[in-house]
Amino acid sequence: MTEDARDEVDLLVAAWRAERPDLDVEPLQVLSRVSRLAKHLDRARRAAFAEHDLEPWEFDVLTALRRAGKPYELSPGALLRATLVTSGTMTNRIDRLAQAGLVRRRPDPEDRRGVLVSLTETGLARVDAAFDDLLRRERELLSGLGPADQRTLASLLRTLLTPFDSPL
Repeated sequence: MTEDARDEVDLLVAAWRAERPDLDVEPLQVLSRVSRLAKHLDRARRAAFAEHDLEPWEFDVLTALRRAGKPYELSPGALLRATLVTSGTMTNRIDRLAQAGLVRRRPDPEDRRGVLVSLTETGLARVDAAFDDLLRRERELLSGLGPADQRTLASLLRTLLTPFDSPL
């Protein structure tokens, strides 16, 4: 990118500087770009999920199961923690995914009162295909940066986000 390249944020910042020279609008240089990028990312994600007949919430649950590794199953409580939704919401989501044939419930052999939720073969194939498509679209979003710049940006964003994320 050349030094004289301008984007919408440059225009926004220039307008605020002209209208409110008394304010330091420098944070807009970063955070307005992050906000705009988040909107583009949301569109890319929704398109990837829709291409595979998934809603974002379905993708969240299916990927939580997929990341768990074989046999791709978790308790509803573990799914709650992975997706940050309420118990009632998770029950509804599991019901809908089971009706769609993407997950199944089975009794937990270690807890007679508990159940485990696992990916079906259809669910596994669908989430893998959607994830492949998502990564392709995300690579396109980052294509203006080389690998070293992507690593630098990831590191800088991690520094910004760490105080807001819960401890791991």
